[in-house]
Amino acid sequence: MNIDFAQVRATAEKYYRDGDFYCSEAVVKTIRDAFGLEFDDSVIAMASGFPVGIGGSGCTCGAVIGGVMALGMVFGRTQAKDERVNKAMALSKELHDQFRANHKSLCCRVLTKNLTLGTPEHLEQCISLTGEVAEAVARIIVRERG
Repeated sequence: MNIDFAQVRATAEKYYRDGDFYCSEAVVKTIRDAFGLEFDDSVIAMASGFPVGIGGSGCTCGAVIGGVMALGMVFGRTQAKDERVNKAMALSKELHDQFRANHKSLCCRVLTKNLTLGTPEHLEQCISLTGEVAEAVARIIVRERG
């Protein structure tokens, strides 16, 4: 599998920077397109409630939630009692733990504590986190698909 990780990061960041999509949406769209996953645009719509820490509440980082959604698109289950759920959960925990190790928190409110919503500094941080998560998810997918 030939995935350009830097391009995955840049694409997700561009979607956010250009105002096309917010963090969770950008991660889902980028991963879907980079891996040619057979999901229509409704999967992007499903990610639309998560930006700014779940609808602006400041809770879990929307980029990470988008990353978990993207991992579910690849490794998740669609049939009752399918054991694939275990792999999806383990890989989601890996993404969570990696992000937390890098940033000490997954809480949007904590990650943006000293930033004012909508300022260039706030946007650049969230753009960077979006790209970081998209790249991390792409790396996990490539590693696990062999």
